[in-house]
Amino acid sequence: YKKPMSIGPILGSGGLAIMIPPSALGVLLASLSRISVGGMLVAIILPGIMMAVLYAAYIVLRAWLQPELAPSYDVNPTPFSEKIILTCKYVLPLGSILFLVIGLMFLGIATPTESAALGALGCFVLLFIYKGWDLETMVNAVSHTLKITVMMFMIMTGAMAFSQILAFSGASSGLVQLAGTLDLPPAFILIFMQIILLFMGVFMEPLTIMMVTLPIYMPIVKTLGFDPLWFGTIMLINMEMATTTPPFGLVLFVMKGVAPPDTTMADIYKAGLPFLVCDGIAMGLVMVFPWLALYLPSLM
Repeated sequence: YKKPMSIGPILGSGGLAIMIPPSALGVLLASLSRISVGGMLVAIILPGIMMAVLYAAYIVLRAWLQPELAPSYDVNPTPFSEKIILTCKYVLPLGSILFLVIGLMFLGIATPTESAALGALGCFVLLFIYKGWDLETMVNAVSHTLKITVMMFMIMTGAMAFSQILAFSGASSGLVQLAGTLDLPPAFILIFMQIILLFMGVFMEPLTIMMVTLPIYMPIVKTLGFDPLWFGTIMLINMEMATTTPPFGLVLFVMKGVAPPDTTMADIYKAGLPFLVCDGIAMGLVMVFPWLALYLPSLM
């Protein structure tokens, strides 16, 4: 494959992980915004699928218009019975973990914390079944979990402290009053907020952006009457774009580190831009049609 078709889809799908639950960044966004974690994870499902469909449509259309980018090749036929066996062996176990984490939460059987615990338990059960269990694996899993959990708590502590400082200083109420007195349609203010996030995404990574902006944005969002889950979904798409936005998107540098030596940053930028356009289309559709983010949470 040529570089646009080998690098681009990896960049797109790498950032798409943010929009496919269970999403660590989605959990952090919900926690920092003090909205339902379960609702946030369920709200991003349809937009995430929509983004994947847009990516797939672009890849198919580009390969059809420029076949030299992704030349066809012969594939050995696989018997249907073997496909069923491989599906049961590799796809269904992963699906069971997703059901434990998302399905039980969606059905109201378990809280987000309980779903996470059941998902972890399911992973250990699969580890035993696939004979991948040993003491070193257990120690690594627990130690890495502790490190990530402590890091997330420190991030939340810092962000909430920043939020409290804004509240006590009167900055939050001042910004809310300013937003309420502006003679502008709420939709225009929403678009302006997203433009600011897009600009910040050029130079900063998503977590930092969220820590700085959420304590300021969320009071304004509630004052303007926007649904916090809907706004959180739009912001998460924006953060997904930040990871692949030139020149300092984090995923761009990760790709540079693993790409063949003759790959330049310009090659990576060019390959990622069409997927940024797909992200922008998805964000626009969610802004115009809020039900894309709110339909599934309404069924919970």
